[in-house]
Amino acid sequence: MPDDALICMVEIPKGSRNKYEFDPALGAIRFDRFVSASVVYPTDYGFVPETMGLDGDELDVLVCLSEPTFPGCLVPVRPIGLFCMNDENGQDDKLVCVPTSDPRWNVYEHLDELPQQQRDEIFHFFSVYKDLDPDRHSEPAGWKDREAAWRSIDDARRRYRERGDTDAG
Repeated sequence: MPDDALICMVEIPKGSRNKYEFDPALGAIRFDRFVSASVVYPTDYGFVPETMGLDGDELDVLVCLSEPTFPGCLVPVRPIGLFCMNDENGQDDKLVCVPTSDPRWNVYEHLDELPQQQRDEIFHFFSVYKDLDPDRHSEPAGWKDREAAWRSIDDARRRYRERGDTDAG
């Protein structure tokens, strides 16, 4: 695996309206809800294990790839940027990544190389996917570069370690 890569776990395959989440208590993926809005996930969606985002969950990841994978699939990825947004739980940024072994996507190293159509689909999806759900909302805030993505990863790993220290003590 390349030095600038990390492993993510896919929860939701590209093209799905089903929202799946990894449940640590079950040690498995479980169905969470159906996306009420008539939109599908524009990328595979998952998380980076052993991280904690600002919302208290693992750091979210968007994996741009040629074909959808499946819930529970572990994918070596390289972060190329950060999609910034807020929802009903506060700041909820998502890493934008490419799989290291997909030759159609692994050539991208920076967010500005990602096709504009792909960025537009991501932005649109997160603008509307909660519109029909009572008590839920999402507000895209824009994009940040690869360096911001790595800072987010480092911060999420630190929060995870600190939580572990607190849990043990």
